[in-house]
Amino acid sequence: MRHCTVLGGSGYIGGHLVAHLQRQGWDCRVPARGDESYLAHDLGVVFYCVGLTADFRTRPLETVEAHVGLLQRVLRQGRFERLVYLSSTRVYLGAADTGEDQALCAQPGNPDDLYKLSKLMGESLALHSGRPCVVARLSNVVGGTNGNPDSFVYSLLRDARKGQVVLRSDPRTAKDYIHIADVVQLLQRLSQGSHHRIYNIASGFQLTHSQWLTSIKAKTHCAVTAEVGAPTVTNEPIQINRIASEFGFMSQAVEGLLSSVFE
Repeated sequence: MRHCTVLGGSGYIGGHLVAHLQRQGWDCRVPARGDESYLAHDLGVVFYCVGLTADFRTRPLETVEAHVGLLQRVLRQGRFERLVYLSSTRVYLGAADTGEDQALCAQPGNPDDLYKLSKLMGESLALHSGRPCVVARLSNVVGGTNGNPDSFVYSLLRDARKGQVVLRSDPRTAKDYIHIADVVQLLQRLSQGSHHRIYNIASGFQLTHSQWLTSIKAKTHCAVTAEVGAPTVTNEPIQINRIASEFGFMSQAVEGLLSSVFE
């Protein structure tokens, strides 16, 4: 039986990861938030799922503590076999390429870049700590029990169930989405060894806001309007060559992702 410690195990991704690993026969420790007594014990494999997403702009200090502060204490004090650090493909915003070795940049004066900078600091700390660590950069995760509460897609669904969706970005805006079932399987694979130290965890294809809305509208019969002059956000497709070649990964089909919000 393999032993692991899932930090952030009460969250959306961490909770689904714990359930998946337990089904595979793993013994999972899930420390309560704020309780660091686990650092005195053998942690086995550490999955670092701690993070802030939607509210990072209003909670900058907590964001840095979640992405970097706690991490440095785990790296300094923890006894573990391997650590999988969950980062985000948001680090590619503004980049010309989404390969894992792409040089990235940020503007400290831009409040939206605080998330990117803190995740990159966490990545760098893990990779240069001298400890056995691997970084997983996750794209937009959907599906699973109750869905992802911080996801744009589920915000659409919540509004749709109230009868009205007002879209504040152009319907042609597209992003990469991946199903939670694919995510937890790939995280397990990364915990067991890897050829590289950074991996994109993504589907490799994009879905537009319009595609999501068409699917949601068909199920809920809600009204949909878009703000006049709403901006179109352009995102580069996320490269998944590493997980495809090393793990034989193939994402769920478009239809499966579109229906995932109704699970």
